[in-house]
Amino acid sequence: MSSTTTDVAQVLQEEADQFKETFAHARDEIGKVIVGQREVVEATLVAMFCGGNVLLEGVPGLGKTELVKALSRVLELDFRRIQFTPDLMPADIIGTNIMNTDESGNYRFEFRQGPIFTQLLLADEINRATPKTQSALLETMQEGTVTVSGTQYVLKQPFFVMATQNPIEQEGTFPLPEAQLDRFLFKVDVPFLNRVDMNEVVNRTILKQSIEPEKLLDSERIIHLRSVLSKVVVADPIRDYAVRAVLATHPGTDFAGEQVRRFVRWGASPRAAQSLIKAARVRALAEGRAHVAFEDIRYFAGNVLRHRVLLNYDGQAENMNVGELIEQTVAELPEELT
Repeated sequence: MSSTTTDVAQVLQEEADQFKETFAHARDEIGKVIVGQREVVEATLVAMFCGGNVLLEGVPGLGKTELVKALSRVLELDFRRIQFTPDLMPADIIGTNIMNTDESGNYRFEFRQGPIFTQLLLADEINRATPKTQSALLETMQEGTVTVSGTQYVLKQPFFVMATQNPIEQEGTFPLPEAQLDRFLFKVDVPFLNRVDMNEVVNRTILKQSIEPEKLLDSERIIHLRSVLSKVVVADPIRDYAVRAVLATHPGTDFAGEQVRRFVRWGASPRAAQSLIKAARVRALAEGRAHVAFEDIRYFAGNVLRHRVLLNYDGQAENMNVGELIEQTVAELPEELT
């Protein structure tokens, strides 16, 4: 190995060590505020460093909003919250052109920005809004831009959408279309708290023992850390493993198992393979490694794939759990083809 190659590898390892320290510090700071949701906090941070969006699913009162607030403080990002309701209109989110007069008294249109012009957006109870309103987020979530009356506005980076939905409330809700779901890097299930964690929450809220997290990062630092991701080595067999994991969710491929062939109508999109690689790179850096391992792909496979897989009629009738189906599919997938 040449001295130049050694120097590059050494620099990359130093960046990986620095990323690991920063990631752990940010996770611990947010963990001071959010009780008992370590995996949720970790997944949210991973998605943010990937430049992806997160859909949080859980019953009310589990701290989803507090998580976003803590994240905005630790990362020092602008934060806004939109409460989605059936009467919410797209203009309420992205903004609208209004008639105004200039100093000469002439009328002109002026764009008034909506709450989407921020860096960290909480779309609370996103499935309560109509599909027309939900679609107002599509361009922004994918491109980081907003187009109004033919004019495109670029949002300040980093930009990150966190959406929440209640899995047990069906009345007055509108399921997210597949195109919208596919723009979420992760779908994260927020579990209910156990006895110890719930006691701690009550102590902090009722007894006013609140904790303020420390500000660790800013926009410039986050963008720099994101730039390190592209340097993380993804070997060909590992990249192919991520691709096969996605193809294994499609019933018509050679990689699909019996359960997938029987219960799945449509599998994950190509964007899922990209998401697996991105998330795996962040996890590798968070572990202090400059290369992706097979375990990194498997670690977030459930979060990446579960909301991108559609069950067929038999799967719905059998009340199949998509998360368990994905877990079984990935577990049965060989790391390398013989």
